[in-house]
Amino acid sequence: MTATKSTALEATVTAPVASFRNPLYAGVQVTLPCPSPATVGGLLAGAAGRWDAVDPRLRFAMAFRSGGKNIDYETYHPLDASGKKASPTPRHREFLAGAVLTLWLPEDTDIWWRRLRRPVWPLRLGRSQDLVGISLRLVHLTPEPGELRSAIVPDEAGVPGGTPLRLPTAIGPRRDRTKWDTYRYDSSGLSQTLVPGSRSTEDGQAVALLPVCHPDTVTWR
Repeated sequence: MTATKSTALEATVTAPVASFRNPLYAGVQVTLPCPSPATVGGLLAGAAGRWDAVDPRLRFAMAFRSGGKNIDYETYHPLDASGKKASPTPRHREFLAGAVLTLWLPEDTDIWWRRLRRPVWPLRLGRSQDLVGISLRLVHLTPEPGELRSAIVPDEAGVPGGTPLRLPTAIGPRRDRTKWDTYRYDSSGLSQTLVPGSRSTEDGQAVALLPVCHPDTVTWR
C-alpha cells in the first residue's frame, strides 16, 4: 500500500540575533550552531503557558539556519556560591545573526495554531531578551524521505551527512537532570543526503520527528 500525504503545522520563527549557550563550556559563552530540542520545547511550553498543558507525547521536527556568527561583549550578573549576587562580569558572547527556525507539528495542529498565534508568554529563542517573530501555515508532507539540508535529525536515523552534535533533548522539572542525545546537523544547509524514515516537504526538505522533549520523560540512568 502506498503511503499518503499528511498535514502538519509549519511554524517559521525568526530572530535578528540568537545565542544558544553550549552547556559543555564553563566560564565562556560559546553558542551552539543550532537550538537544542530542549530549547525549542521550552518555546512551545511558553506558548502553552506551562509544561502541564503540553501533551507528554509531543514530538516535532525542526530545521535551522542563520546568516552568520559573531562575538559581542555582554555584562553578566553571576551568583556566588551562596546564591547571592556577585559583581557584574563583562564577557565575550558568541551569537548567531538572522536566525530562522522552522518547526513542523504533525499532531494537534488546531491547538498549536491557536497557542502560537496568541502565546501565553512572549516567545523567545535562546536568551530571555531574544524575542521572535512567527508565521504559521498548514503544509502537506509526502511520505518519501527528504534531504538533510538544514534539518536537525536524530543520529540514529543513520544519516552520513552533517556534523554530530550532543544536545539536550529534555530538562527535568526541577532543572537538576538533563537527557542528552546525539543529533546530526549541517550548518551550511547544503547537504543533499536523504534522511531515512523522514517525510518531506513539497520542495524536498527532510522532516524527521525528534525524541519527546517533555520534562516528565527525564529519569535517572
